[in-house]
Amino acid sequence: MDFTDLSRPRNPRLKFSQKLAQISWGLIFLVLALGASGVAMLYSAADGNMEPWASRQMVRLGFGLLIMSVVALFDIRFWFRQSYLIYLVALLLLVAVEVMGSTGMGAQRWIDLQVIRIQPSEVMKVALVMVLARYFHGLASEDIARPTLLVLPMALVLVPTGLVLKQPDLGTGALLLMVGVAMFFIAGVRMWKFAVLVVAGLGAIPIGWQFLHAYQRQRVLTFLNPESDPLGSGYHTIQSKIALGSGGLFGRGFLQGTQTHLEFLPEKQTDFIFTMLAEEFGMLGGLALLGLYTLVFVYGAAIAFRSRNHFGRLLAMGLMINLFLYVFINIAMVMGLIPVVGVPLPLISYGGTAMMTVLISLGLMMSISIHRDVRIPRTGLNTEL
Repeated sequence: MDFTDLSRPRNPRLKFSQKLAQISWGLIFLVLALGASGVAMLYSAADGNMEPWASRQMVRLGFGLLIMSVVALFDIRFWFRQSYLIYLVALLLLVAVEVMGSTGMGAQRWIDLQVIRIQPSEVMKVALVMVLARYFHGLASEDIARPTLLVLPMALVLVPTGLVLKQPDLGTGALLLMVGVAMFFIAGVRMWKFAVLVVAGLGAIPIGWQFLHAYQRQRVLTFLNPESDPLGSGYHTIQSKIALGSGGLFGRGFLQGTQTHLEFLPEKQTDFIFTMLAEEFGMLGGLALLGLYTLVFVYGAAIAFRSRNHFGRLLAMGLMINLFLYVFINIAMVMGLIPVVGVPLPLISYGGTAMMTVLISLGLMMSISIHRDVRIPRTGLNTEL
């Protein structure tokens, strides 16, 4: 069925009450459950104190939920129109990091506005999905097979990826690249083209290795053999594995994690917060958290399949893949399955920009759901909003 047939009647404009009635309340409940879990773990990370992390996270969660709701109520055609502009703003913010960015933990990743600090690479994760969904929406299936039409979207992926790698932020750069490849795949790019890229990528590994910073190369070597430097670069991974193992099946209990509260576990409020949760609530607690994420992914897939416009389908699938990669990379990292990279656990780890971008992503998902019957022609956009 062609959902972009221009001969169909114009899309009706939904009333505010109709939009409220179609909000995905189940998805909001899941977001609240994940956010509350994050606040609880940050409370534990501070040894039973709301300061300095849990109270701020609560404020951010409340404000983020408001932003998410506003984003959801905007017509999906509005986000379609603004996709290129949003991408351009995110790209300019990445460039601004190079000029006026503040440095923290050895990387120049933030723009300090005194009141708040913005991490543009997090904003780009959403903007990249939006711009690629907009671009591929306008291509017919036969256009996807033309290599010349893939040059622009490749540039849209590679330019911000290069800027992020320069900060340096290997984890976020890799995530942007993976999200971009995923968008090409769900848009219908042929498999043989991916095979060519894989071969080219494998061949470029020796060259890329030379461009890595010394600490990044050390992280890879430590991943292969953490015990080679147990008190240095291998410390994070080893302590994380100890904490995961000490939790057992049921965990040591809330506020009772020894690795956490005896200060053996590093970055317990950010990158390694899942390890703290697993130590205090055990394997069952970890599986329960993964169950919540799985339900969010199911909601996202259902929203994508129900959307009657190609832009909505591509955007929903891309945002869910982005969220899945957040979760997968963070948990695989703390389990020692991949090298340690700076990727937070969505809605659980402490951090403002990361939380806001995740909630905006979910707001876009809800906008797609609310306006699932809206049809957007491939060749343009009906101005009747």
